[in-house]
Amino acid sequence: MKFSRWLWQQPALLVTLTCLFWGGNTIAAKIAVDDITPYQVTFGRWGLLSITLFLCYRRQIQAAWPKLRLYRIYLLLMPVIGFVVFGFLFYEAGHRTTAINIGILQGSVPIFVLIGAFLLYRTRITWLQISGVIVGFLGVVTVATGGLPGVMREIRLNAGDLMMIGACLVWASYTIGLKKRPAIPGLILFAVFCIPAAFVSAPFAIFELASGRAPWPTLTGCGVLLYTTVFPSFLAQLFFLRGVDLMGPGRTGMFVNLTPIFAALLAVGILREAFHVYHAVALVLILAGLWLSRDRSFV
Repeated sequence: MKFSRWLWQQPALLVTLTCLFWGGNTIAAKIAVDDITPYQVTFGRWGLLSITLFLCYRRQIQAAWPKLRLYRIYLLLMPVIGFVVFGFLFYEAGHRTTAINIGILQGSVPIFVLIGAFLLYRTRITWLQISGVIVGFLGVVTVATGGLPGVMREIRLNAGDLMMIGACLVWASYTIGLKKRPAIPGLILFAVFCIPAAFVSAPFAIFELASGRAPWPTLTGCGVLLYTTVFPSFLAQLFFLRGVDLMGPGRTGMFVNLTPIFAALLAVGILREAFHVYHAVALVLILAGLWLSRDRSFV
């Protein structure tokens, strides 16, 4: 108990653990191949969390319902975009590209958020931030083209990289949508989001099992599902929200830059994936782009 109370007062450590869990999710996406399908892991984690969190916070959800009922369409669209569509693309990418590529590309999300916030809300953007967007985009191109952007036309882009870029765009849209969230505690909103995410993703998982298009998850697949449910889906969200409470969204957001670094280290250390020079170049470009384009005004 003493350790948990101490940990709860350490925002830097909590957000660092968040990034470690998110980086580990890229490893889970690779391990999941042949053991559990993207539909199964997406439905499984949101189904488990929706039941668990509703039982834990049903009174708080009921108390917040007078405010939430005014956001019914929002409460459906946001989890479908951020939880279901992102999950499908993320885990499908794991079947087609490396964990290193997934992790590095995931680091481009804040750059896409900055662009989207400018287009939708006309959020002020400086020339320094524009330069950051360009630098970060060069990093994305470097990963997607295998370090040969100069001969892009002659390269057949990896489908998994394109899916991961799509997942980043989807998650950026979800992040931007949070600007219009109802005025309730973040953890309660997250608990509510899990419910429609589970219902919407369920038919896909049930159909592929019933039609024989996919086998039941293996023991390894169940382990992947347990990890994604407990760590990147629940604890990471909880720790991130706590970090925002203790040190604000600006400083907390900068820690997210650790995610692609953890993903690359874990991919090399656990999966024994090859780390090429162009990966290092892309990582530097994306991290530099994140630092230059950091947006202190959009929360």
